[in-house]
Amino acid sequence: MSGEDLSLPRILCLHGASVNAQVFRIQCRAIIASLKDKFRFVFADAPAEAPADETVVAVFGEFAPFYRWLRWKPEHQEMDAQTASRNIVNQLRKAMDEDRGTGEWVGLLAFSQGGVVAASLLWSQEHIEEEAKRPLPGVHFRFAIVISSPGPVFFIDESGTLPKPRHLPSANERVDLFLDWPEEDATDESHIIKTPMLHVHGLQDPALLSHRRLYKLYSKNGTAKLMEWDGGHRLPIKTNDVERLVSGIRALAEQVGLEAYDDDVWC
Repeated sequence: MSGEDLSLPRILCLHGASVNAQVFRIQCRAIIASLKDKFRFVFADAPAEAPADETVVAVFGEFAPFYRWLRWKPEHQEMDAQTASRNIVNQLRKAMDEDRGTGEWVGLLAFSQGGVVAASLLWSQEHIEEEAKRPLPGVHFRFAIVISSPGPVFFIDESGTLPKPRHLPSANERVDLFLDWPEEDATDESHIIKTPMLHVHGLQDPALLSHRRLYKLYSKNGTAKLMEWDGGHRLPIKTNDVERLVSGIRALAEQVGLEAYDDDVWC
């Protein structure tokens, strides 16, 4: 793209289940248009193919094939936790390595199942002490925006040598069978994410209860923010809702000190 600034801080973008990076880029076009002078948005494809439902096919069918990050159906291929972790990490690295940008990787923007992976990356960088065994050594995301994203956080262990923590399923487990939920007022915070996050919930979303679990059970009170809007399981598209979301992203950037990248006022 002519005139693009390759030095902008970068945000890694993770799509939901049964779509792909190209579709997610289209879905995020209003966000990108508002923040294109502040961030470089890089989109990754999930590792496993997953057929889309009729609604997605009707709109985005020409962009197939579609992918998923995690398992939630009996027919999804079983594999060991290390292989599942490696498959996820390889796709993230591929997108990051192929991007021509030079700016710092500062954040994550993700929808639905992609938000689970984003939260899992934040958990890993906070709780896995040996950096070489984290999913993305050398990368430290400062914030994340997770839209319509459910709990739980997953344990991504590419090395296969780390002790499995409580309240986190392994990357190969089916999310629909998970039962080891933490208590909302638990004193043990080994499952908690403290990195600033913006959770975006559609109040008409059938999976709203699951999304609230990620916010209430796995995010640190005080560093996690919540935006609610009157919509279903999709990204906000109305101007007022998009403006609120963009303002939330700008506020996160200021919170973690990213205004230093630009002399302009962020908010």
